[in-house]
Amino acid sequence: MIKEKLFELQDIKYRDFQTKLVPNINSNMIIGVRTPDIRSLAKKMIKEDNYKLFLEEVPHTYYEENLLHFFIVSLIKDFNECIKETEKFLPYVDCWPVSDQATPISFKKNHDKLLPYIKKWIKSKHIYTARFGIRMLMNEFLDDDFKEEYLLLVASIKSDDYYLKMMISWFFATSLAKQYDKTIIYLENKKLDKWIHNKTIQKAIESYRITNSQKEYLKKLKCKE
Repeated sequence: MIKEKLFELQDIKYRDFQTKLVPNINSNMIIGVRTPDIRSLAKKMIKEDNYKLFLEEVPHTYYEENLLHFFIVSLIKDFNECIKETEKFLPYVDCWPVSDQATPISFKKNHDKLLPYIKKWIKSKHIYTARFGIRMLMNEFLDDDFKEEYLLLVASIKSDDYYLKMMISWFFATSLAKQYDKTIIYLENKKLDKWIHNKTIQKAIESYRITNSQKEYLKKLKCKE
């Protein structure tokens, strides 16, 4: 069974480290398997085409089961199958590492089909579904397929959740790096929540993709606490 395989890969010291990174997860639900080992297991299951039974029966008890589940889904090449499995999986996501560590390979070449799902996910009341939707918009739609409406879509999200606000800040900092002229308006006109506004500036200033002159200007836009 997969659970036994995961326990065979257990690293107690790594488990103790992981529990500090995801404090909202019960430490008893973290086995302590290094991410590369989980990715390797996912690739093996995809290659041997024996992943479907696991996806149907995974109990979602352990943190690593969720990671393995998502790594497998991210490797499914057929978009329709992948999106179906992604939607089945998202309600089980209960922490930021599971939400953030995989991007389905089928998404890149299927933007037209993907966008309606992203818009739906972003509006979800489930924090990590919304976080995932924002990350997919950030990863896939800030380059050639960018539209100004995407900035408004993310800016309109209202939440007190720390992990969702962090993702919104990450989105706008990345957008500053890729679509500076369109994005800076949101900071100049203070269209974002104050915390998100300042965190966006902080992340942008830390980025190597933002020029020094842009960083100096961004510092002047910071809201006083």
